[in-house]
Amino acid sequence: MVSFKDFIIPRVKKDYIISLLEKGRRVDGRGFEEYRKMEIKVGVIDNADGSAQVKLGDTFVVVGIKSSIGEPYPDEPNKGVFIVNAEFPPVASPSFEPGPPDENAIELARVVDRGIRESNFIELEKLVIVPGSKVRLIWVDIYVLNHDGNLIDASSYAAVAALLSTKLPKVVVGDDGRLEKLEEREPLPLRGVPIHVTHAKINGKILVDPTLEEESIMEARLTMAVTEDGKICAVQKGGIGSFTMDEVKAVMENTLKLAPTIRERILGAVKGGQV
Repeated sequence: MVSFKDFIIPRVKKDYIISLLEKGRRVDGRGFEEYRKMEIKVGVIDNADGSAQVKLGDTFVVVGIKSSIGEPYPDEPNKGVFIVNAEFPPVASPSFEPGPPDENAIELARVVDRGIRESNFIELEKLVIVPGSKVRLIWVDIYVLNHDGNLIDASSYAAVAALLSTKLPKVVVGDDGRLEKLEEREPLPLRGVPIHVTHAKINGKILVDPTLEEESIMEARLTMAVTEDGKICAVQKGGIGSFTMDEVKAVMENTLKLAPTIRERILGAVKGGQV
């Protein structure tokens, strides 16, 4: 992810952050297991089938959902198609460059995709219109508008909220086999709500929801996605450092502890429009 490779802070600031961590404190006053202020709003893009924005501290992400009709993958003829893309506009960070998605954008899209896909959040089998030939294609487009750390969690929460708010045009198959889109819309078939939780390791300390400054000096990052019934369905490790088995267990326990509250916030936003 775009983080410690592309953002450099002065040595004095790095030493200050580490000295605070040794005292059990963070620069912004949070505890090691505490997220920044989170704001979630759905329905932010009028022309999308579903959309949401998430502000996590100063990190700001918008997600739009669009659907179309196409052919299924050859190895999954009786499932719809789900595709995640991520865009890093240069205005969001000095480290973002114009051009096609780089390895950081590709990694972000893959991590968000994996947590949603492995949790079976989208009932892909219900997106089939004509078995073996016509299915719904669901496009999830992530736009990072401001980068201040932990893009994975902010993007995944926006993606989940956008999918929960999605309404698809109803499609019927006529007697002649032609497909017809109706004005009537129906919700995307979903089950459960997966939640990503990201931890960073800095000088042996494990902390959740790292800021950009914290990411710039972290040794490693560990993201876990958890299903609504409390099962870890995806794991992504980043950075050149490592985690001990005890540290992995601690991350898992904290992920399972934090996920229900985050899930409630997302569902509350979808129901009420904003949290």
